[in-house]
Amino acid sequence: MLTVEGVRVRYGPLEALHGVSLTVAAGDVVAVVGRNGAGKSTLVRAVAGYLRPSGGRVLWDGVDVTRAPIGQRAAAGVMLIPDEGGVFRSLTVRENLEVFAGAGRSDLDEALDTFPDLRALLRRRAVLLSGGEQQMLALARALLAPWRLLMVDELSQGLAPYLAARLYAVLAELAAAHPDRAVVLAEPHPRAALRFVGRVHVLRRGELAATASPSDFDAATL
Repeated sequence: MLTVEGVRVRYGPLEALHGVSLTVAAGDVVAVVGRNGAGKSTLVRAVAGYLRPSGGRVLWDGVDVTRAPIGQRAAAGVMLIPDEGGVFRSLTVRENLEVFAGAGRSDLDEALDTFPDLRALLRRRAVLLSGGEQQMLALARALLAPWRLLMVDELSQGLAPYLAARLYAVLAELAAAHPDRAVVLAEPHPRAALRFVGRVHVLRRGELAATASPSDFDAATL
């Protein structure tokens, strides 16, 4: 599904990714882990089209999309939930969901059944939600969108461990129910995510330092 070949990304004179290569297949749930500044956010943003690589290639279904705009990648099924949640803060919870439900689709039950806490918040503006509620809303919107690759940047940031585990479980169940889809979790603290993923890619100082199964993952590689 996704192939990243030797991708390099620069911020002015600073190179943040130094030739990272990895693959994601349909049905995968993988974690990209590393300390702050390791390049996790840069990598998922480059895949989604928010950043343009200075070298290497991003292939989607075998097609080179390295220079394709964000809209083209989103239309092909590539979706990123950024580390700040990515909700429309000025809109209500219902309005956020309706944007992603799309024209002609008014049934929000799939999202609300998965995150029933949001039912009581439908009229509340997203800016007034807690961090956990905003993350739930971001994932609830994703349930309504026609994505094939969902990348979530720092899902656990600021969340209680039980809530982070609940959201990880939702994503793992979603991937299991749709084997034509894949999920990538970019996390600085991977312990809570390990039980839900099939493979772990470790970034260190902008390079791919290791790839392992969750059972073989060694925190010392971070």
